[in-house]
Amino acid sequence: MVAIDEKIREIIDFFGLNNHSFAKRIGVTSTTIDSITTGRLQSDGSRKRTKPGYDLLERIIDEFNIDPEYLFGKSHHMLKQKSQEITTYGGIPQVVAVNQEGDENVVYVPIKARAGYLDGYGDTEFIETLPSFNMPHLTNGTFRCFEVQGNSMVRTFFDGDLVFGKYVEDLNDIKDGRIYVIVSKNDGIVLKRVINRIEERGKLILKSDNKDGNYPTYTINSEEIVEAWYVTMFASKQMPEPVDVYDRLHDLETKIVLLEEELRRNN
Repeated sequence: MVAIDEKIREIIDFFGLNNHSFAKRIGVTSTTIDSITTGRLQSDGSRKRTKPGYDLLERIIDEFNIDPEYLFGKSHHMLKQKSQEITTYGGIPQVVAVNQEGDENVVYVPIKARAGYLDGYGDTEFIETLPSFNMPHLTNGTFRCFEVQGNSMVRTFFDGDLVFGKYVEDLNDIKDGRIYVIVSKNDGIVLKRVINRIEERGKLILKSDNKDGNYPTYTINSEEIVEAWYVTMFASKQMPEPVDVYDRLHDLETKIVLLEEELRRNN
């Protein structure tokens, strides 16, 4: 049987970390990890390794989505999703809205309905209480409209904007760097730029476009996610200010027109 310290070293190598960065991820000192994987030097030149405690093992399992059976040599699969089927995400929304012709409508989720949506996204009666409408340009999929709340995506979206998302049938289809509405058990409804690490780590990395330091990047486990919507269109009350280059072009065009008129008069 492979010793548990070797298993921990394998996990560190698998995620491309060193002892210091690994220790930081699970909230312990690098000395603690060194004592487990390398051991403390003894007077006779040998090294005595420290056995990890239950709390430390639990942190490793939770942070890196490790199968506990792997740590104790009872499984060859390191990650949980490789050793057991996790079916927490459905390929289609649990409830859709249709019009009289049988075509799907876009369901609108305003800010005031966010709290109820987390419990009612799979409840037909709740979805029917939300506004819905037809959008001719949104076809070939199920779409939902969410009202933006807060300033975490400022530079791209503003508080009160409307984003239209297409339902993601498979979390593995999420593309790095694109914007999604993620509905999760713990965080509710969030609008973020996403990095997909579902296959490698069972997680999504969620990033904000607002870089003022108040919106740190964080991760979310796949089993927490109940819906994901790829943002394909948005509507905003914010009108962009004229860009300086356009102002200069307008000035140049004006000068050319005036110059042409002056030349015609002189001729």
